[in-house]
Amino acid sequence: MSNAPRRFALIQRILHWLMAACIVAMLFIGVGMVSTVAPAYLPLILIHKTLGVTLLILVLIRLALRLHYGAPPLPADLPPTIKLGARLSHLALYGFMILMPLLGLGMLWAAAYPVVLYGGIRIPALLPQSDGVHTLLWNAHVYLGFAFFALVLLHVAAALFHALIRRDGVFATISLLPQRDRTTPAE
Repeated sequence: MSNAPRRFALIQRILHWLMAACIVAMLFIGVGMVSTVAPAYLPLILIHKTLGVTLLILVLIRLALRLHYGAPPLPADLPPTIKLGARLSHLALYGFMILMPLLGLGMLWAAAYPVVLYGGIRIPALLPQSDGVHTLLWNAHVYLGFAFFALVLLHVAAALFHALIRRDGVFATISLLPQRDRTTPAE
């Protein structure tokens, strides 16, 4: 008998879906920011910075919850290569969720831009001003943002594969919908 949970804890599932919505919003806001000079530019930057810092805090909470509660096991009949791919892609997702806000903050600090969030919250600079570092971090933030978006699309495709094709219960482990007991016959 295993102590592994059958589903992620409710708080883990809520954080997953809240962060998913915020990350998708961030990706589109980021694209909107770099493609406009309209008056909407400054509010988009404020939203992007605030959401980025919020997501960084949430992913750290989520990692702590993952360590505390664990994760449901993948189906035993899943091929080892797919299990490895799932583990590696989840590590990459967590890596991007931590790296992207840090790159964004570093980019702003290196440009000597003040990091002011909603509510006037200021984050002090932890890097000195440097045009070269700013350019490097800006490029990394932009190009890794596209890689992150591609990984998110792969994650969505894998979720749909499990939910619609394999129907193996993997999607149910993260779903917010109530799950009926599989040992009880349907009425």
